Amino acid sequence: MRHFLSGHFRLLFRTSVAGLVFGSLAISQSAYSQTESTDFVSCKADLQQRAIESGVSESVAQQVFAKIAYQPRVIELDRSQPEFVQTFPGYFSKRVNDWRINKGRELAAKHKALLAKLAKQYGVPAHYLLAFWGLETNFGGYKGTMPVLDSLATLACDPRRSTFFSKELITAVKLLEAQSLEQERMVGSWAGAMGHTQFMPSAYAAYAVDGDNDGQINLWDSEADALTSAANFLAQLGWQPGFRWGREVMLPNDFDYRLLGYSNRRTVTDWDALGITNAQGNALGNSDLNSYLVMPAGHEGPTFLAYPNFRVIMRWNNSEFYAIAVGRLADQIAGDGGLVAPLPDLPAYSRDHIIALQRSLNEHGINVGGADGILGPATREGIRQFQLSRDMVADGFPSLSVMQALGVTITPNT
Repeated sequence: MRHFLSGHFRLLFRTSVAGLVFGSLAISQSAYSQTESTDFVSCKADLQQRAIESGVSESVAQQVFAKIAYQPRVIELDRSQPEFVQTFPGYFSKRVNDWRINKGRELAAKHKALLAKLAKQYGVPAHYLLAFWGLETNFGGYKGTMPVLDSLATLACDPRRSTFFSKELITAVKLLEAQSLEQERMVGSWAGAMGHTQFMPSAYAAYAVDGDNDGQINLWDSEADALTSAANFLAQLGWQPGFRWGREVMLPNDFDYRLLGYSNRRTVTDWDALGITNAQGNALGNSDLNSYLVMPAGHEGPTFLAYPNFRVIMRWNNSEFYAIAVGRLADQIAGDGGLVAPLPDLPAYSRDHIIALQRSLNEHGINVGGADGILGPATREGIRQFQLSRDMVADGFPSLSVMQALGVTITPNT
């Protein structure tokens, strides 16, 4: 996700109020919509003037803004919250699948010369570029359908994040003029991410590259532009050539689960000395490479040793689930097998379940902050403290046994 969104900038959203039903309230809603429409027209005029002041020609600004329309669906999506909390097995199995692996290998052959050139120039191997491409848009199969400039203007005129999206909108209009893009073909995510690699306008302007040397940077229609831009972006984020993203590992029976997480970084040599092996049970060997352990599905699922390039992937999309999916998809496109550890069959937790978990932890004297339904670092640490107090495996994961011990009722496999 992601200064990106839906590809490079992931935000958490709050649930909106349910729809209104009765007549008098419906009239109020209609009046509000009319006022909002008037406000949008005024806001759009202001944005048009700001675009002109930033260097967009007056004729282009007038043509572009005349076509921009308010998109109420964008605001609905901006305010929405998922009902259920995504589990790692559900997330991973939907993204790292046979179709993406096979398609990635097919495209590796198709773009062999270009990908070899990019690997040499930017230091990013082909299978990683293909993995990003596959996860972002199914290799260009789905780039989004929302009119980008409409979406950005709608969000720019909404007070919640007006400053950010106003800048993105003006940048997008400047890109349209500079690259001779067609407004009608500028479609993407509801939040304005664009093209094969789902770049926000600011990333498009800063990192996009003319990969096919046709004098235009077009991330929608040119696969060469998109792949070259992705390679440049990753290089600028600090990709370390010659190193992988990480690997699946096995933990010893006496492992101290308090060593999990980014705050407990150690060298590969240190982890080897603690008895951690690769997924096949072989020694990790000696290396000064800093790394940390990620356990996304509890101790019954896979564990990963994350290297510095893992954090680079997370700068593209700040999600450990996403970074693992990119890494593993890249590995399998390059010929590796699947995960060694099984993906556990986990119940589907709703946000209400996580809220109940957080409230129960607070009631047990373990402060995890506000009960917001987000399974973040504070909540995971609170779970770990609770597990230690109950002589449970302290992996910081909300397993069914943890939920039951905290009095949160869960129906398995729902």
